[in-house]
Amino acid sequence: MIRRVICLVVLIGLSGCGSMKPEDFAGREPRLLIEEYLAGQTKAWGIFQDRFGKLRRQFEVDINGTWDGETLTLVEDFLYDDGETEQRIWRIQRRGDHSYEGRADGVIGVAAGKAYGNALYWTYDFALKVGDGTWNVTFDDWLFLQSDGVLINRADVTKFGFKLGEVTLVFRKAPPRDSHTVPASEPDFANLAAE
Repeated sequence: MIRRVICLVVLIGLSGCGSMKPEDFAGREPRLLIEEYLAGQTKAWGIFQDRFGKLRRQFEVDINGTWDGETLTLVEDFLYDDGETEQRIWRIQRRGDHSYEGRADGVIGVAAGKAYGNALYWTYDFALKVGDGTWNVTFDDWLFLQSDGVLINRADVTKFGFKLGEVTLVFRKAPPRDSHTVPASEPDFANLAAE
């Protein structure tokens, strides 16, 4: 009897998962078009927490994106808090008004995405490095574009349906670089020295 109750509780818990759908965000602003947002230079800061909420890892990502009208290519350079570095290259294609497909080293098969309004939902399997080996895990990945160009990314990482942890990232577009202008917050030392 106790075993049946435990199974019922687990099934009810699992049935409540994944109730949010990309279509729920139709019409929300600002609209997220990743091929526009991630073209150019972007910076992201992230953390990984285990299933108990304990912070396990922190990292920064420098992203260089190019969009050729068909494929968004993202070169992601990771720097982890322990000094480890990693590079991942994504190739993402738009498949209709709301659908995307993505491929990258480590992604098993194809990442499938749907975008509506200010939200994009990705799901994909990934060969995650763990110690000296790899685990095949699933990412359920949500991105939400906020005002002022802030993009928030939250992903649940699961294996066999059990949550291992979650990843949270915040993205900001890098300001355009112009060699002839100096930001107001930084003095132009060359001109000061000449005066």
